[in-house]
Amino acid sequence: MDKNPKVKKALFGKVENGKLSCGLCPHNCFLPEGSLGICGTRKNSGGELFTLIYGCVSSMGVDPIEKKPLYHFYPGSRILSAGTVGCNFRCSFCQNWEISQNTYFPCKFIGPEELVSFAVEKKSIGLAYTYSEPLIWYEYVLDCAKLCKSKGLKNVLVTNGYINQGPLKQLLPYIDAMNVDLKSFSDNFYRKLCKGTLEPVLNTIRTVSGACHMEVTNLLIPGQNDSESEIEDMSRWIENNAGRGTPLHISKYFPVYRFNAPETGAEAISAARDIALKHLDFVYAGNIDVPGSSDTLCPGCGALLIRRSGYNTEIKNLKKNICGKCGYEINIINS
Repeated sequence: MDKNPKVKKALFGKVENGKLSCGLCPHNCFLPEGSLGICGTRKNSGGELFTLIYGCVSSMGVDPIEKKPLYHFYPGSRILSAGTVGCNFRCSFCQNWEISQNTYFPCKFIGPEELVSFAVEKKSIGLAYTYSEPLIWYEYVLDCAKLCKSKGLKNVLVTNGYINQGPLKQLLPYIDAMNVDLKSFSDNFYRKLCKGTLEPVLNTIRTVSGACHMEVTNLLIPGQNDSESEIEDMSRWIENNAGRGTPLHISKYFPVYRFNAPETGAEAISAARDIALKHLDFVYAGNIDVPGSSDTLCPGCGALLIRRSGYNTEIKNLKKNICGKCGYEINIINS
């Protein structure tokens, strides 16, 4: 390979019987010489696996932590967010398709030291790897996360969760919080609309739960993943496998990219939220204004703990992670 700084030897290449495969994600792509994986960013060159996007930054900005969305991780703080190009899914409803489905989108090379320095300069609590799928950016994320951790900063992943268990467990010691996008509780949905499968995402949620702070997002698409039975099954599964204190964000879908289902209405979001609240203590509405649905209430006494309006956050009756009214311990990390 040439001296392009974005091209670097990749992890998890495996050669068996003279054939190279990539073991980063559950696609386990077999890569003949010169070919790319499904993500479009990992390549066989000379029988070795390379990443083509090391330090390739397509988008960057300082965001409210609530935008990730993370409502229970240093609420009211701001975090430097960075993303690359490419994805290991092919979601026809992708909200960030311009970068996730286009590996030719213009990028700027930013080394780990420079990115972490930006975070310090901007007085960010750390780095969020987001916008496109950060797990295919694995080598860069790992290097940045290690450096970030050494500076006392936080690392956040906003991800589809489609990763093999070995790579996930190597990365997790450096990650402080994660939002996992559980797109549906149907394997058929994943196969048809995402070109992936459900079980590896569930495995990620099981592994991440307890290893770092985790929240889950579900984009509610009319006629696709919004049935009462699916919301019930998904919420019950999260309760049983990650705990009823796990925050769930049920977000509004807008027609975009290759999908033209009607946008999700407020009534559907509210109905799904009501179902999920039978199994989970904290269920929030995303991308839509449903009064009270972004506030955090104490599961013990119902006291208002955090009031949110857009990305404005006001902490009311919360002392670190304890309800100031009744002493209930909340699943929240608060400075």
